[in-house]
Amino acid sequence: MIEGTAALLRWYVEQGVDEAIGEEPIDRFAAPPPAPAVAAVAPSPPAARAPTPLRAPPSPPPAQTRAPVPLESPQLVEDARTLADGCSTLAELEAAIRGFEGCALKRTAKNTVFADGTPGAPVMIVGEAPGADEDRLGKPFVGVSGQLMDRMMASIGLTRDGGFYITNILFWRPPGNRTPTTAEQGMCLAFTRRHIELAKPKVLVLAGGVAVKAVLDTTEGITRLRGKWTGYTLGDGTVIPTMPTFHPAYLLRTPASKRQSWQDLLAIDKKLKELG
Repeated sequence: MIEGTAALLRWYVEQGVDEAIGEEPIDRFAAPPPAPAVAAVAPSPPAARAPTPLRAPPSPPPAQTRAPVPLESPQLVEDARTLADGCSTLAELEAAIRGFEGCALKRTAKNTVFADGTPGAPVMIVGEAPGADEDRLGKPFVGVSGQLMDRMMASIGLTRDGGFYITNILFWRPPGNRTPTTAEQGMCLAFTRRHIELAKPKVLVLAGGVAVKAVLDTTEGITRLRGKWTGYTLGDGTVIPTMPTFHPAYLLRTPASKRQSWQDLLAIDKKLKELG
């Protein structure tokens, strides 16, 4: 059996059959079998597209809110200066300030805060701006810091009843007690300068950094100028001895600085005695 199988294999080799392909013969010339049927899927129609305009429509212009007064206009400062220079009395100046509409602070404030104390008193104090209590009552330095100022001046024998006259460089409260802008200071300072000229005190006291920088037209801070006498020159050439000092609101936050303010008060008292 084995010998017969081996003889058959030899015969296959001799005939050129040297590969085993399979049990069943394959017709290499027959047509290939048909491919399995696949369900045809109709293509989806393309999405409709809006026609492209030849020119994009113009966008609407942004809404503009026009302020009734150009708040940063330098002309307003000139208007305030001209109005202030035309006042010959404190009563006229107060009326001019109350009627002035160029400062935006007036639109948010409840009251115009002009001054308090005695006009013509030997000492004139100029602070920064009204606070909430001052805005409500229409008088400067009537809140907690104002009460401290009264005690400070009383320590050298000065009261609002004849001893000192008090105001601010701003006549309207800035919202939230923020620092006033340069434009706001410029408009109000025109009135403040005339205010000092008409009051003509023997001694001028500037309370706080904002008042010192505005009135003295300087960039130096209050900590460097405090306690040093300087001079404020009026329009007629008169020089008023001027003392920069801490604002009482600052002293309430920094009680340790009260000692320096006490030295300023003693210097003011000495100056008043020298001036008679």
